Amino acid sequence: MSPATPLFYDSREFTGKRVLVTGGTKGMGAAVVRRLMAGGATVATTARSALPEGQEPALFVQADIATREGVDRVVRAVTDDLGGLDILVHNAGGSTAPGGGALALDDEQWRHDLDLNLLAAVRFDRAFLPGMVAQRSGVILHVSSIQRRMPLFEAMLAYAAAKAALTTYSKGLAKEFGPQGVRINSIAPGYVETAAAHALVARLAAEAGTDEATARNGLMTSLGGIPIGRPGQPEEVAELVAFLVSDRAASIHGSETTIDGGTVPVV
Repeated sequence: MSPATPLFYDSREFTGKRVLVTGGTKGMGAAVVRRLMAGGATVATTARSALPEGQEPALFVQADIATREGVDRVVRAVTDDLGGLDILVHNAGGSTAPGGGALALDDEQWRHDLDLNLLAAVRFDRAFLPGMVAQRSGVILHVSSIQRRMPLFEAMLAYAAAKAALTTYSKGLAKEFGPQGVRINSIAPGYVETAAAHALVARLAAEAGTDEATARNGLMTSLGGIPIGRPGQPEEVAELVAFLVSDRAASIHGSETTIDGGTVPVV
């Protein structure tokens, strides 16, 4: 399968829909942008780095959305260019925390991970929810993580805590705004082999003097194993996102869907 080709799609499904995908130039976000554009949506996206060559969303805003100023810049551009939103996919997230466990994380690192993984979503929702309420329709999807239930403490504890807060926030938001016509859900991906994840596999293989398959299996083992035997692919996550933000999922609200190949070992 070509990475630019969705598994299944109706090229008219999202016609007339105005969409913002945060963090939409790499990995899962880029796959989501491609998928929704293939379905006919008018898609805006944002990232800290410049737009990669070959990507052509309807609108791109270069901004650091871990800051209030960055979020405001994106909101102004989307409002001026699109006049509002029908679908908001908050995909941006991550962490640059050092290894060493919880005590290696200082206030600045905690603040950054909370700003990027939680407060950016809160700020975008606060900006675009009034318009969705006014039109009595809209969909918001937050990308959380299985780490909210299986935190990796070595370097990712602040990230995991922020994602746990994002899931709880999503549930509360859904209860408030569902009666006003806005559907709100979240998804929790596991190990997805984006280009960045593949680079990590390659680096681990080089450091250990082994091959990528062995390094990849080691990563999967560190998560407790992946029953399907492989990481997920960005296009698979994008297909789930497309379903959840579509009218096909009209009664799915206030839920979190896990896409992890069976990694989380609980019901």
